[in-house]
Amino acid sequence: MAYASRIINHSKKLGNVPNLLLRQEHGGFVRWFSNGTRFSVDKNDDIGKAHRNGFAPAEKERLFSSMAETSESSFGASRKNGRRTTMQMGNPVSGPLLLKNVSCSQVLARRGFSSDSGLPPHQEIGMPSLSPTMTEGNIARWLKKEGDKVAPGEVLCEVETDKATVEMECMEEGFLAKILKEEGAKEIQVGEVIAITVEDEDDIGKFKDYSPSASDGAAAAKEPSTSTTPPPPKKEAAEEVVRSPEPKTSKPSAAPSGDRIFASPLAKSLAEENNVPLSSIKGTGPDGHIVKADIEDYLASRGKEVSAATTKGKDTTAASIDYVDIPHTQIRKVTASRLLQSKQTIPHYYLTVDTCVDKLMDLRVKLNALQEASGGKRISVNDLVIKAAALALRKVPQCNSSWTDNYIRQYNNVNINVAVQTDNGLYVPVVRDADKKGLSKIGEEVKHLAQKAKENSLKPEDYEGGSFTVSNLGGPFGIKQFCAIINPPQSGILAVGSAEKRVIPGLGPDEFKFASFMSVTLSCDHRVIDGAIGAEWLKAFKGYIENPESMLL
Repeated sequence: MAYASRIINHSKKLGNVPNLLLRQEHGGFVRWFSNGTRFSVDKNDDIGKAHRNGFAPAEKERLFSSMAETSESSFGASRKNGRRTTMQMGNPVSGPLLLKNVSCSQVLARRGFSSDSGLPPHQEIGMPSLSPTMTEGNIARWLKKEGDKVAPGEVLCEVETDKATVEMECMEEGFLAKILKEEGAKEIQVGEVIAITVEDEDDIGKFKDYSPSASDGAAAAKEPSTSTTPPPPKKEAAEEVVRSPEPKTSKPSAAPSGDRIFASPLAKSLAEENNVPLSSIKGTGPDGHIVKADIEDYLASRGKEVSAATTKGKDTTAASIDYVDIPHTQIRKVTASRLLQSKQTIPHYYLTVDTCVDKLMDLRVKLNALQEASGGKRISVNDLVIKAAALALRKVPQCNSSWTDNYIRQYNNVNINVAVQTDNGLYVPVVRDADKKGLSKIGEEVKHLAQKAKENSLKPEDYEGGSFTVSNLGGPFGIKQFCAIINPPQSGILAVGSAEKRVIPGLGPDEFKFASFMSVTLSCDHRVIDGAIGAEWLKAFKGYIENPESMLL
């Protein structure tokens, strides 16, 4: 009797096996695919036992489909720290695979391998992000060629970013086996593979015909393709289109049947000959009757419109002009994007003041005489303007600030960006701690940074971290006055015009004298700088310009 009871209990346990195994094996496979845990299926394991104990076909289908979904959601290539790790499978994970009792240990994780078989260990080097706003870059020049040995810290190539041309250094020792993006390649997305390195020199030849694997390309293109390719139209939508009414045309609406249109016989005949709807004509005859003159006036006005449209089309064709399309540079794209963002999101307002620069010019002459005697470089008016702006920022620190969603950030350092125009575009290198530097030091830095900007060799530290900008179109170009666009995230920019001689009243009632005045305009972010604060800053700036000796104290 005891033996029979044991048999009955054992039978009940066997009846629960399919449901238990479904939960256990599904959870096990989720853990394996999500966490990288080695999970093997063997002929002697529970799945084999469940198979022998008689899984129903529907239960098999649910198990295999759930495992396939798990594998699709958790399986793929991952990239960390610029390295790609691709997991490679000999066969797809599916129902038929498990029915053949193929072990899941065939799924391998190979660091640095591509999805192509037979390739030795290698490193895929992606386009790095060399600035906070960089999303793509261009290859300006390769300093290493295929087959060269590379070591950590050595420069591989020069990358043209959204702001400047930056050197890209190698991070590991090895050999450059393949260059995938040649010199001059443009619009390479951050993370896209540009080169391959190997550890052994003998492996270089194996990458002669290497190209990024199709599976990687498909994975990278999967998201854009799904987001940009519209789904195929559904049958119901097509039927709705078929049943939809015909589009309305611009035919004149007929008069309601209850309203008669009165026209003379001659007017009706003339309207029929010229296909003129009587409902679109307002009669001028007795009691609103349409007469022959109304039809003739309508035809004359319609003929003028057609003639004018034809003449305009001919003039447009004849006046077509020749043109050349100039591709955008990276710096031009970024400049356009940031300035558009600035004008659309920053509430600008402008304050202009005229400053007398006679004393400033006299001081500059004396300082340059001392510089020439000591072998130093000459000091420009722009150097004096930068120094005065920096000291005014230290005096009115509210203008040395930036707006954020939660607070106003006020900077302790006075770093002045200086606008420099080059053949490649507009650059704004930064003079750090300008309030603490002498005029000769500021002049040397500005000249050095301007030269680097013209050579397109500025590094990120040469233009990042500014808190205020000075743009001078007066001295180089003779512009009297202009309004500059704020360089975000800053809250102010000073536009400097040219100096001009003016006649001003003298000491006596009939006395006059000449003086040189320079117009400057401060563009302010009204979220950060109120009108009175901006005026206070300009007052401090004007004081330093008109009494330049105070800058030397």
